[in-house]
Amino acid sequence: MRHYYTADAIRAAEAPLLAAQPEGTLMRRAAYGLATVIAGELGTVTGRRVCAVVGSGDNGGDALWAATFLRRRGVHATAVLLAPERTHPAALAAFGKAGGRLVQNIPAATDLVIDGVVGISGRGGLRPDAAAVFEANAAPVVAVDVPSGIDVHTGADNGPHVRAAVTVTFGGLKPVHALADCGRVELIDIGLDLGAPDLLGFEAADVAARWPVPGPRDDKYTQGVTGVLAGSATYPGAAILSTGAAVAATSGMVRYAGSAAHDVVNHWPEVVATADTESVGRVQAWVVGPGLGTDESAAAALRLALSSDLPVIADADALTLLAAAPDLVVNRSAPTVLTPHAGEYQRLAGADVGSDRVGAARTLADTLGATVLLKGNVTVIASRGGIYLNPAGQSWAATAGSGDILSGVIGALLAAGIPATEAAAMAAFVHARAAALAAAHPGPNAAPTSAGGILAHLRAAIASLREKG
Repeated sequence: MRHYYTADAIRAAEAPLLAAQPEGTLMRRAAYGLATVIAGELGTVTGRRVCAVVGSGDNGGDALWAATFLRRRGVHATAVLLAPERTHPAALAAFGKAGGRLVQNIPAATDLVIDGVVGISGRGGLRPDAAAVFEANAAPVVAVDVPSGIDVHTGADNGPHVRAAVTVTFGGLKPVHALADCGRVELIDIGLDLGAPDLLGFEAADVAARWPVPGPRDDKYTQGVTGVLAGSATYPGAAILSTGAAVAATSGMVRYAGSAAHDVVNHWPEVVATADTESVGRVQAWVVGPGLGTDESAAAALRLALSSDLPVIADADALTLLAAAPDLVVNRSAPTVLTPHAGEYQRLAGADVGSDRVGAARTLADTLGATVLLKGNVTVIASRGGIYLNPAGQSWAATAGSGDILSGVIGALLAAGIPATEAAAMAAFVHARAAALAAAHPGPNAAPTSAGGILAHLRAAIASLREKG
């Protein structure tokens, strides 16, 4: 499990170590780890050229100490001081004693740049003098704690900022390391005693450990029966994709109710399909909304699902209907998962998502008493019980029909008894993995960016959790 901590939590954990150890010990420990990562990036160390871009405070001190350790190993080390009068004095003295040179700009022959401009206390984009230093740089950058100019909590990069090939952080991951492009992230243990994390992120092993697996005494009912209210005879695609995803996600049974019943059975003969909700039979969770429309029959289907005591995943057209009737979902006793993209979020919340996607998802979840899965390249899953981040690492899932598949997977997990927040986070993880597999192995009849390609690789994505972790 990935654990993410706020800047305040990191500082609180650092405080007792700073008080108990000789001054500068913790900084040098962090800087030694930073220097080790940089040495690995350089390969051959002796004779290579490194330049540290140094701001005021401890972040600049980390960069200077790392450059000092590298200089002692034979690296040609230079440093650009953005605030000479506020540069960390002990680190600067050590750098000079080791033979490091101060320069005005990053030398042209530099092999690697250390970004030590601002750390976890930084706000807003780079100031003009710092931005100018990086504009002319062509060397790869290793950032200290966070790429300068990117917000540590929101990942917002609304101004000039550093583009890092690698980010080295200390003690614990911060939200930015999931929410923004930080390159490869390396975590250095500096001995912090951290409490409960502020945000979580599933790894493959976590999802594999939680994924429902039928036992020797299970039958199709005990494995979870997923009900799907989606699509129409005119637009059957959403129904086909949602039900297919629920089947692939190992539901014991999938039942479909709606006017696309004929098309659904033609694609998935294992689905029990009926044209009306009265004869759909018993289910253990509802998927409602994809391709459903927003007319009165669609509203009736949504009311049917939400008036039950069953878990419900509401997506697409269901979210449009809920924006006009939020009381249908507020504080339901049964679990509810809402899966808006930015536009749907705006309709539900009455406000734009803004730059703080975690805060936006948390606010809507608290307001409606539901689990909110805010779609994006980094999916944010928020509920009153916690927040999960799922960085996709690519945008292959950003294609028409992809959300219908995600809804079907969430529904299958809810029907199997997985708690709502975990079900949404697990589904987002597997969905992103299926999209990556589809891009790598599109096959003869599925484009890599198609929902059909993602659905075709869904079972393989689930199986790969146990095979590769």
